Amino acid sequence: MQARLEVCRELYTDVRLLDADTVSSIHEGTRTDPSGPDICFACRNKSAFSRHCAAKLALATKSKACRLESCGTDIAHITAHYYEVEGRPYVLELVQRTPGRTTIDPEDSEALMSEASGYGVKLYHDSLTCAFNRRYYEDVVQGFEGPFGVAIMDLDDFKIYNDSCGHQAGDLALEVTAAVIRDCIRQTDTLIRYGGDEFLLILPGCPIEKIRSKLEQIRARVQTTSVPGYPHIHLSLSIGGVLQTAEDTMETAVHCASRLMYQAKEHKNTVIVASSSAVLSAPATLLPRQSRQQILIADDSAMNRMLLAEILGTDFRILEASNGEDCLEQLRHNPGDVALVLLDINMPVLDGFDVLSAMNRDHSIEDIPVIMISSDDSKDIIRRAFERGVSDYINRPFDARTVYRRAFNTIRLYAKQRRLVRMVSAQTRKQEHNTTMLVNVLSQIVEFRNGESGSHVRHIRILTEKIMAQLLRKTDKYSLSSEEQDNITLASVLHDIGKIAIDEKLLNKPGRLTPEEFAVLKTHTTEGAALLHRLENFDTEPLLQTACDIARWHHERWDGRGYPDGLAGDDIPIGAQLVSLADVYDALTSERCYKKAFPHEKAVQMILGGECGAFNPLLLECLKDIEGSLQAELKKDYHSAPAELEV
Repeated sequence: MQARLEVCRELYTDVRLLDADTVSSIHEGTRTDPSGPDICFACRNKSAFSRHCAAKLALATKSKACRLESCGTDIAHITAHYYEVEGRPYVLELVQRTPGRTTIDPEDSEALMSEASGYGVKLYHDSLTCAFNRRYYEDVVQGFEGPFGVAIMDLDDFKIYNDSCGHQAGDLALEVTAAVIRDCIRQTDTLIRYGGDEFLLILPGCPIEKIRSKLEQIRARVQTTSVPGYPHIHLSLSIGGVLQTAEDTMETAVHCASRLMYQAKEHKNTVIVASSSAVLSAPATLLPRQSRQQILIADDSAMNRMLLAEILGTDFRILEASNGEDCLEQLRHNPGDVALVLLDINMPVLDGFDVLSAMNRDHSIEDIPVIMISSDDSKDIIRRAFERGVSDYINRPFDARTVYRRAFNTIRLYAKQRRLVRMVSAQTRKQEHNTTMLVNVLSQIVEFRNGESGSHVRHIRILTEKIMAQLLRKTDKYSLSSEEQDNITLASVLHDIGKIAIDEKLLNKPGRLTPEEFAVLKTHTTEGAALLHRLENFDTEPLLQTACDIARWHHERWDGRGYPDGLAGDDIPIGAQLVSLADVYDALTSERCYKKAFPHEKAVQMILGGECGAFNPLLLECLKDIEGSLQAELKKDYHSAPAELEV
């Protein structure tokens, strides 16, 4: 080697022999002096640690690597050869500088290097996330030999966000995630967009303890990061990480990390780390037994159950049933803990179709997927199975890999469906809460102008809801869907929205109103209806239409002696009838500027006696039915209500 160095020094501008420790210390960031004599040319020239210099690539791949580097107007061609000298790894770095001005003009040199650099960026970089791409992994990284930390990171629920919010939101989620990961890693680490929503992270010289802490840091940072413009998207990563040993290829390490990632994905927002040898030798111990999902195998043949348990037992917990009745009993004793049922057709006591019929009756088939496995491949049997809700049908004899993959895919599909339902439910509840809060704020502003307590709107809502529930229990005369019930309850708090248009002095006058003043006050019904009718989405929003009906007609009376239109009987919308009764009851039991509050018993007596106008006889019966619980409900609201707003 010494003789070779002497020859090379006559041919090249710079010649260095770097041992493996020197190259590694440079690129792991432990070297702090880029001007040192044994620093590779690329790193010294850039006054920083170059991520992809020829010496690093040659050492990692145990081969030859070449690069072009620019140094001002000069060009340097760098060749790095991997050698083993006396059994130790070295890199021979050969640098040939060519003065740019002797070959091409300075501006042409700059253009040449710019073009070469741009080509490399386009070839090996992902344009969306600015990470390296799959081609870079296949051309460069796949040949790396350990030790390296290797992690596969998958963005949870990415397809759901992409489909529900559009590809622009999905792209932005990927960009944000990649940016967060880059902020958490070293210059010497390599981030690769491995697939659509999967990232591969290579961590050179990183012990397994540091791999775990680094991946946990990335997971936590991503979880707390929001996607600009899409606040309802909650990012999280499922991560599998391994330590690639010197005996493992990079491909093996990536495969092991991917397997761990899929196990982490069963729980979401989880990191699982192990050595690659542990994954290959004992995959069933990577997660505690209780954490693995459970498959119920229902078959009267002990041999068939044993074969299926052997195929699936590595990654799943196994329950067994020898007949259909035993299968249903297992489902009853393990509610929510069976991820899949593998079901035979011909069994004693109850056959497979009997089991499917029972699961359809109790709707468990909607939550627990069933794969039917049978030697009967007739079209009629297969059709009957799918008509009764099975997710898949496998014929015997079967291939073990096919059974495993179809079972695994079915469980993942149902898991995604359940997550989607939870997400939609959570967003719906949040939207309903926000809508209710805004409506309550608006209605309380109206009531404060009216000199009434903010509790009035809460009481109206409670009273309306309870009387309506009793009405629907008592009779089927009024057919109200769940949506219509919700709309009536929510719209009830806007019944007096028209009082915004009434003079505050008139609203709060302590004495009796004159006929002229009362005529003005009555216009709050038509003013409120007109205000709601003018809203932009009135024609397409049932809630606004219900609120308009209630605002206009909540002072109509069953005998036609109300206002503003003198409607009678069931010509008055049932929502307005319900709010009318609730409004009168709360007005009687509340203190106002012109009256003291009546006791509950007196108020009910006055309403039932006709002293407050005529009401639907059915509603009066409902009021009487719930009289006892009504007072208790309002007292409970009084103690749990927040302090009144100060205006």
